[in-house]
Amino acid sequence: MSDHSAEDGYEAAAARFDRAFSRLEASVRSLNGRMRTHARIEADTAKLVNERARLAGELEKTAARARRLDESAGEVARRLVVAMESVREVLAGDER
Repeated sequence: MSDHSAEDGYEAAAARFDRAFSRLEASVRSLNGRMRTHARIEADTAKLVNERARLAGELEKTAARARRLDESAGEVARRLVVAMESVREVLAGDER
């Protein structure tokens, strides 16, 4: 191999290496971007999971309060019926 063809071979190999290295750098930049996006998605997902848990707790408390209110309303209605019956009995007794 002559010095000239060895030099051409070296320059061709160096050019291939530079192109490969440029592609590798582009791949690393792309991967870094995807990793940052993935990290943001994971952080957003964690926030959503926490928010969902908080809302589920609030919903459970609200549902329990609604059940207590329904029970109280039922008791009030029962007492009103008893009171109305007592008033009717008193009024019926006065009419006699």
